[in-house]
Amino acid sequence: MPQIQIIDVTNRDGEQTARISLAKIQKTVINWLLDQMGVYQSEMGFPLSPHERNYINANYELMEPGPNGQEPLMKHIQLGGWSRALATDVEKAFQQTKIKHFNLSISTSEQMLRWKFREKFSEEDILKMVTDATQAAKAGGAITAGVNAEDASRTSLDFLIRFAQAGKEAGADRFRYCDTLGHDDPSTISERIGTIAREVEIPIELHCHNDLGLAVANSCAGAIAACEAGQDAYINTTVNGIGERAGNADLVSCILALRYASRWGKTNLLSNQIDLKKAWKIARYVAHAFGLEIPINQPGVGANAFAHESGIHADGALKDRHNYELYDYEVLGRGERQALPTGRVITTGIHGGASGLEYVYAQMDLGFRDGEHAREILYLVQCANLSTQAPLTEEELWLIYHYPDQVRKLLTLTP
Repeated sequence: MPQIQIIDVTNRDGEQTARISLAKIQKTVINWLLDQMGVYQSEMGFPLSPHERNYINANYELMEPGPNGQEPLMKHIQLGGWSRALATDVEKAFQQTKIKHFNLSISTSEQMLRWKFREKFSEEDILKMVTDATQAAKAGGAITAGVNAEDASRTSLDFLIRFAQAGKEAGADRFRYCDTLGHDDPSTISERIGTIAREVEIPIELHCHNDLGLAVANSCAGAIAACEAGQDAYINTTVNGIGERAGNADLVSCILALRYASRWGKTNLLSNQIDLKKAWKIARYVAHAFGLEIPINQPGVGANAFAHESGIHADGALKDRHNYELYDYEVLGRGERQALPTGRVITTGIHGGASGLEYVYAQMDLGFRDGEHAREILYLVQCANLSTQAPLTEEELWLIYHYPDQVRKLLTLTP
């Protein structure tokens, strides 16, 4: 039976959001939390960007056993990179990084060909470029390669079929349908995806933006249509729906829709590897990393997602939660009381010293071999805090302690 998997793009499309960015250690923690959640793949960034090289290579190292038998930090997730559909870009990416999964992107709509490319490329040129790029990826040792039609929702269906077919013949593992401007609705995307899946017989990846507030609905409708046409589907998400302009399809909302919506929830098409109990943790971490509050009305993880004040609603929820709650807050990893210290607080960071460092790590049941070990970790903690410009989280401190060699790479940029 076809299946729906999640490919999260927080570390690529999410980080492209105007006015915000992530430190490389924060992107690494996001990959780690996505792995814990059972997400199939993280589109981790741009392998051709010089400032991404150390980060990409360090993350691939974190997927391998350490020199002293240390377990890999990330055990299941695939780490992929976004590239223009140019063979030269793919070849350079292989020279500079350990990347093994590619998404190869190029614009396909008449609007883009005419007004972005200024008629420099014809449809035949686009097909040749995506073919050459896919072949270069496979020849270079890519485990998977997807072909991305940017602005697919405004591209003629006939050309999308030709584009997906060209990618498939060149060795592509899936076709990414990019609703780049959020132009589709659930009806149109279902019809188009169903047709492409049947005609080309290739797995479909849905990449939907939220300009009309339809990203989650479109992503799920398109994925269901692909599965009903006999093909696996992959939904692109971002944590908390972060993304360019009005954002992308929210990770938690897509999972909830595929598990609890009236018809979609009965299909059982979503991968059972997804652990929704990790939702609360990753949503809070990403909000901290971006410096953005989770919207109060965010599905599942917003402060008001399970809040009731209306007398009728409160009475009904207290009698039986399912009167006014479609799903239980426990399934999202919520429910534990959180307490903040009101007395002495010891932190460590840019200006931290040995005593504060030892105290903070002792609260995590971690100690140091000797003074040299403590000084090494302290320096990395100081550099990490300088990089994030935010209080270091327990996840970040844990990563620094256990994987100092990889963290050193994450913190190293060469202008």
